[in-house]
Amino acid sequence: MNYVLEVKSLVKKYQEVTAVDQISFAVPQGICFGLLGPNGAGKTTTIEMMEGIVKPTCGEVFRFGQSDQQGKRGNKAIYNQLGIQFQHTALQDYLTVNETLQLFGDLYPNTMNRDDLIAVCSLSDILDQPHDKLSGGQKQRLLLALALINDPNVIFLDEPTTGLDPSARRQFWDLIGTVKALNKTIILTTHYMDEAQALCDDIVIMDKGQIIAHDSPDALLAANFEGALIRLPSKSLSDIDTAQFNLSHNNGFVDIVAEQVEVVIKQLIELGVSLDGLQVKTPNLDDLFLKLTGMQLESVEGKNV
Repeated sequence: MNYVLEVKSLVKKYQEVTAVDQISFAVPQGICFGLLGPNGAGKTTTIEMMEGIVKPTCGEVFRFGQSDQQGKRGNKAIYNQLGIQFQHTALQDYLTVNETLQLFGDLYPNTMNRDDLIAVCSLSDILDQPHDKLSGGQKQRLLLALALINDPNVIFLDEPTTGLDPSARRQFWDLIGTVKALNKTIILTTHYMDEAQALCDDIVIMDKGQIIAHDSPDALLAANFEGALIRLPSKSLSDIDTAQFNLSHNNGFVDIVAEQVEVVIKQLIELGVSLDGLQVKTPNLDDLFLKLTGMQLESVEGKNV
């Protein structure tokens, strides 16, 4: 299989801190590939090395089959096939959305058709607005357009929906689907599990600089869960022997993996467990991360690396 990006034995150290620790994976053309993990897991450092912004301590990144270590660093033909939406981007003051598109478009020898770009990123209604007056969701749509303006083959999106309200997040997801339909490859970092499950064809979950899981979302869930999750307040199970259950603890609750929900509920009733607050749910990627690391992903805060 031909890969647009390959990461081989990648390491990045900052003095005594190993931000990325011997990771390897490959990304085929035309998919949405997710790098998942809490703040501090190494996602941003990994994506910056893939973009060519940060130099690895050791290991190699191959872009379209070419490695920096093969003397290809700085190859404009390669880097012109990449588009990047950073977490934070400073834009020129006092420009409208349309003027900002014109400014960035003048930086590249080849650009995406302007009308197509405006349509893909849903910018037609805000073209005459100053970019500094945009809402969070509108600004992210503009930044996505700037990442696409050179009509790249691969687009890096580094936590693009952080800070957006739920409606704006969902709208941005629709835009990502539109971009993917153009057969462009999307590299997405996020700490939102629902986002990854909705958008990604293949995911790598990172923790403490290492890969702890890699596969499609459905395959990872199938490999780690059978049946449903029964969730109860921890205090409900405090006085019984829980050895017979496949369970994990989650912020004041206990999750029991149940192949047969009715059988497990019957066992709980026979043990005298109160069912007040009981929930039955289908496992998702947040549950998977909790199982693998013992942490609730979206509640983890720390240094972004």
